[in-house]
Amino acid sequence: MATRDLATSAQALLDLHRPGDPGVFPTVWDAWSAGLAVEGGFAALTIGSHPVADSIGRADNEGMTFDELLTRVRQISGAVDVPLSVDIESGYGETPERLIEGLLDAGAVGLNIEDTVHSEGGRLREATEHADLVGALRQAADGAGVPLVVNARTDVFLKQVGEEADRVDLAISRLRLCADAGARSLYPVGFHSDDVQRRLTAELPLPVNAIGNPAQGSRAHFAELGVGRVSFGPLWQMNLAERATELLTDWR
Repeated sequence: MATRDLATSAQALLDLHRPGDPGVFPTVWDAWSAGLAVEGGFAALTIGSHPVADSIGRADNEGMTFDELLTRVRQISGAVDVPLSVDIESGYGETPERLIEGLLDAGAVGLNIEDTVHSEGGRLREATEHADLVGALRQAADGAGVPLVVNARTDVFLKQVGEEADRVDLAISRLRLCADAGARSLYPVGFHSDDVQRRLTAELPLPVNAIGNPAQGSRAHFAELGVGRVSFGPLWQMNLAERATELLTDWR
């Protein structure tokens, strides 16, 4: 895809980030699941590391390589014509320039970058360290002429960092640094109470990504909470796997 087309697609993805009227980007793992989502009427997709890894027999948390992930991204971008955002975990040990070059070449116009460093024992990047990485990704994308959507993620809730009473403040402070560094959306990943979700959307300066379970809840509920973007992580794949098991039970 030409740089001009990628830039248009990136802007289209960004325009779907609407606090109080969230874009829902189903999390897919191959051309088949992507086709299902697009046929269902969704205007953009996320490509999740966990479901992709499962689909090729690798472990989550960078059990696959960046090149293996890019192979899937190319297959998906060749099958559907909607903006794609890719979960690149903590970066697979690649440079920001290599990450951006690979994603754009594969047809993606957005990324998730998390602050857990899987190749270093699962440590959490320091707040400024993670923001610096976000800034380097922003600079590389801008240098390529594409306003790629950087979705900065923090795992402080998943990893239960610090005292529970302080965790929301910690996540907000970390993600504000990422916003200053050039992120376009912010992802305090986890399943939050309504009160916590409202605080996050009210106090963070950019659209907030929430994780949804397609078998539960609703877009309308996330809209009421001020969320700007909803993705599914591995949950859509897991729900389909449960349904497949039910279908096959009587055939054993």
